[in-house]
Amino acid sequence: MNPSTLRPFPISVVAMGPGSQGDDAPEYMPMPRMETFAAPRLPDNVAPEAVAAAGELLAAFGEHLAQAGFTGGAGLDLLALTPHVREVINQSLGFGEVSAFTTAPRHWRVQETAFAGLWRVLEVADDGRFVLDRLETGTIPAVLTEAMLQTAAGELPAPDYPAGCMNAQALVEEIRLQATAWQPGAAAHVINLTLLPVSDADLDTLYGWLGHREVSILSRGYGNCRITSTRLRNVWWVQYFNSMDTLILNSIEIVGMPDVALAADEDFSDSLERLREYLDMMAEPV
Repeated sequence: MNPSTLRPFPISVVAMGPGSQGDDAPEYMPMPRMETFAAPRLPDNVAPEAVAAAGELLAAFGEHLAQAGFTGGAGLDLLALTPHVREVINQSLGFGEVSAFTTAPRHWRVQETAFAGLWRVLEVADDGRFVLDRLETGTIPAVLTEAMLQTAAGELPAPDYPAGCMNAQALVEEIRLQATAWQPGAAAHVINLTLLPVSDADLDTLYGWLGHREVSILSRGYGNCRITSTRLRNVWWVQYFNSMDTLILNSIEIVGMPDVALAADEDFSDSLERLREYLDMMAEPV
């Protein structure tokens, strides 16, 4: 199979950062309502043998997941499948609340499936070909955290503070201190800029100093949450928008990965049960 002929797999993440809010900025998708689970529809106009093959593959994978557990790192390579079977899997897995992409050092596209804790992970070559396509389990694919660690710095020199700054210097020092002190497994240190007395100059200084970098994540659920890595390791912008695409909560989190992007153990348990129910439906005669 020639990967270059494969149908593109959509990843609906919107990039953001300095310069992205100007006249040429992309329009963000409307704020979704609270998501609840809905099983994907059975594939239409697909050969029965392709549906059967996809069902058998997903059933075997589901049994492996039950044995390996949520953090077992179970994976399933999809790139070598025939186009028809892969298309059935595309339709069967559906789309969950979290999607993401990276721009460096490699181009990853990540989409949570309709079954929380089960992720589609693709690597895209510079010419647009898929060079990796797999299903994996976990709180979130490790490629996103790895991309942040590989592209962010352990330290950043303090920025210049222009006229009009009120609390930028104190915030910069707090972020630097917390980023240096944070250790894997520790709770997130959250700075809620929406509740703090900050001026436009403060925010411009923070945006310019930290920037928005190579990892972008969109989490939907009760709201539209956009998460981006920064120039400083383990420091993330976490921003919530309302239905009018207005920023309603602007925060900085010092953590390995913000909780809002993560799947939970109980989500995975529910997903296994729902996947089995869906596979039973796939196996029913038409």
